[in-house]
Amino acid sequence: MPIPVATVPPGENRVAAKKLPSVLLRAGEDRRVRSGHPWAFSNEILMDPETKALPPGSLVILRTPGGEALGVATFNPHSLIAARLLTSNPEAVIDALFFGRRLANAMALRDRLVGVPYYRLIHAEADGLPGVIIDRFGDAVVMQVNSIGMEHLTPVLLEAIEAELSPRVIVLKNDSPVRELEGLKRETTIAKGELAGPIELIENDARFVADLSGGQKTGWFFDQRDNRRFMARFAKDARVLDAYCYSGGFGVLAAKHGAKSVMCLDRSQPALDSATKAAELNGVGDVVTFRKGEVFETLEKLGPDGRNFDVVICDPPAFVKSRKDVKVGVQGYRKMVRLAAPLVAPGGFLFVASCSHLVEPPLFAEQVRRGLRDAGKGGRILRSAGAALDHPVHPGLPETAYLKAMTLQID
Repeated sequence: MPIPVATVPPGENRVAAKKLPSVLLRAGEDRRVRSGHPWAFSNEILMDPETKALPPGSLVILRTPGGEALGVATFNPHSLIAARLLTSNPEAVIDALFFGRRLANAMALRDRLVGVPYYRLIHAEADGLPGVIIDRFGDAVVMQVNSIGMEHLTPVLLEAIEAELSPRVIVLKNDSPVRELEGLKRETTIAKGELAGPIELIENDARFVADLSGGQKTGWFFDQRDNRRFMARFAKDARVLDAYCYSGGFGVLAAKHGAKSVMCLDRSQPALDSATKAAELNGVGDVVTFRKGEVFETLEKLGPDGRNFDVVICDPPAFVKSRKDVKVGVQGYRKMVRLAAPLVAPGGFLFVASCSHLVEPPLFAEQVRRGLRDAGKGGRILRSAGAALDHPVHPGLPETAYLKAMTLQID
């Protein structure tokens, strides 16, 4: 089924701050925003009739109870996160030039950090564009907008993207469940160009393929780039298991770095097809095998089969997607380690990760420890890490450092 092409009008939303309505914080509720937090929650805002009547997604001036301007924000009276600051400059004009400066700064940083035009270009609040994710794939761009304020500003954002990058393709991958909390529908559209199928990308000097329209998230997980490179140092002459392999980011790179054998395991056939293509592109098709199946079930079968690996990688999707799921969901990480650790040959290495922002690092580390104990295995933590450098964290939002990754040597 072809992806619908978005009808994007020219960016006309150039609104001088002096014309914007004001939204006031309640008495005593301005300290957190003053300290650098980019959000104001609905219970912190004086929701008088005039404020409640503002259309969701409006640009506003956020003010203290005394009327002091804290900056320009997008506003949604119906959302828990009611105001999202765009800038602390109350005189700012929010137009394509404003967004273009943010894009240019972000691009300059990524070009220094990564060196090739395949990276997370915009990481929401950390890059000054709240609720917006933009991934760059050479001359293709994938954007995900998760707030109604930035949804209304999408035409202006697209104008800025065109001015700064002039990409061949722009995909609006607006399929996140978070959008429903903002009253937005989930959809994927093409804002510019045509997408004939998966595209190639370069990461860690290896070639991979990404499905920008039908794949998970934006089509590729750039956040694990640095962790993939780190784990590749253990690959020489190793037997490697890449569980939850998706498109082969860990496993194919291990093969390229001299692994003796690699098994890529995933439940998704499209993911395995992408991993197979990546193995072919890198000339390691004879080293990598592919197995379709549920990971827990397969790990349980590999143990009795006597399979042993020098390196085991477990990079699962989020086991915890809401706060009510935390208590039960974190048990998945414990079980994953319990099943994976016995498959690691003595002296070998186990990599485990969690991408759920609701699972804090100490809780994740505790589940890893319990999983090792359940498996009757010992070892040592060699490295604890997070997302790659193109996924910065806003200083006022440390909780957005969502990715936890641990590398262990197993006795």
